[in-house]
Amino acid sequence: MGDVNHEPTMEEILASIKKIIAEDGDERRAPPRRGGPRKDPVVDSADVLELTDTVEEPAMADSEEQPLLSDDAADAGRTALAMLSTIAREHDETQEAAGSAALEQMVREMIRPMLKDWLDANLPAIIEA
Repeated sequence: MGDVNHEPTMEEILASIKKIIAEDGDERRAPPRRGGPRKDPVVDSADVLELTDTVEEPAMADSEEQPLLSDDAADAGRTALAMLSTIAREHDETQEAAGSAALEQMVREMIRPMLKDWLDANLPAIIEA
């Protein structure tokens, strides 16, 4: 009996993968067989797929390189987007300042009673000292 803890070697794993790929390819190409046991193809360990060919995209003809927008339309679009960006930035700064003021006011209201208690307890001693 074989060793149950035997881990397959890299070559065995690759051979198994090649076998599965070959079987899958044969099933797709060959019409389904009827009857009789199926023979497993023998996979040669020398059958290795090497991708060596490079593919370059064809150069575009000059007529296909025309811009989609005219220069005037592109400039108008850039100007409009710049104005929109400026308005959005100013709006964010205004909201941030308003939010900061609201937060500051809320903190003041929360601290006021604590500050009053502390001053009532400690201010006379501070003044006397």
